Amino acid sequence: MPIINTIQPENATGELAEIYTQIKAMRGRVANTALLFSSSPSLLKQQMSFIGHYLNHDTLSMALLACIRTLVSDKNNCSYCVDFNSSMLINMLNWSPKDVEVMRANPSDAKLDEKEKAMLLFVLKAVRTPHDVEASDVQILRDLDYSDADILDATNHGARMSAIDIIFDAFKIEKDF
Repeated sequence: MPIINTIQPENATGELAEIYTQIKAMRGRVANTALLFSSSPSLLKQQMSFIGHYLNHDTLSMALLACIRTLVSDKNNCSYCVDFNSSMLINMLNWSPKDVEVMRANPSDAKLDEKEKAMLLFVLKAVRTPHDVEASDVQILRDLDYSDADILDATNHGARMSAIDIIFDAFKIEKDF
């Protein structure tokens, strides 16, 4: 049970009930991740919009984004997010548990093409040691045909994952997958 009050779908009214209906239509159920945001429907809508932005991103693949989330959360010790995103890599993207283990041990060995590995390593650097990022790091990604929008989107994804890790851990979200 999280240490913040949550509103179950059967008790939701108004805007929150409408949001839960949308979530159920998309995902089949209202997960603990949505319940955690239930005391602030506007924040839940913002979180859904954030997820929606990346769901069918033109350039950043589902695998790259799941790797970013897994490795950011790994560094932050957010077991909910590490396990959730690792299971996504395994169950949806056909990675083996060994592939995930190898990536967690050394991100340079992620089962991604070289272009995506470069983006992954950049995002990890930006999130972990932002003061060490230099113009040459960004230029490497541009030379790989990433746009500045792609670079910002990927970095934002990693940075927001850190925020989610903090929220999930602070309020003690329980695994429901």
